Amino acid sequence: MKKIEWMLLSELMKNSKNSDRELAKRIGVSQPTITRVRSRLEKEGYIKEYTMIPDFSKLGFELMSINLAKMRKEPTEEEYIKIKKSGSEVLKKHPFALVMAMSGRGGGYDRVVIAFHENYTSFLEFMEESRKSPFSEVYNYENFLVGISGYHYMPLTLSALANYLSTLKEKKK
Repeated sequence: MKKIEWMLLSELMKNSKNSDRELAKRIGVSQPTITRVRSRLEKEGYIKEYTMIPDFSKLGFELMSINLAKMRKEPTEEEYIKIKKSGSEVLKKHPFALVMAMSGRGGGYDRVVIAFHENYTSFLEFMEESRKSPFSEVYNYENFLVGISGYHYMPLTLSALANYLSTLKEKKK
């Protein structure tokens, strides 16, 4: 990637609502250049979506859960399709603030799910629904609960990642 692309991605992660004109000023290039580069980054899939990070406690959430699971066996592609469909049906009946569910590896686990919860009771309901899934095939489940309110060493934000990307590009020079 070119320096301008790194800089643009970094600025957008800090504040995706900035106009192309404002981004051009911050980066030191013309507005048409920013528009052209942004468009290319969107088409090439570097930019998947534009979003913001709210104050979760003001939205009524007390907890964020990081849930690790170990599957008994790796699902086939056909089973993955059924799992996804089953998960969508559960979310229609019992909407949860699920933000990520992915495969991974580490600590003896191969799945991670991150969700927000209004309180501990809603977390327990979420766990109960997760365990009832006909395709869960989970034999080990661990949870890490994060309190949303109070002091945080570093709250959830992409600004720190944006700053890191800026320094990474500088190191490559």
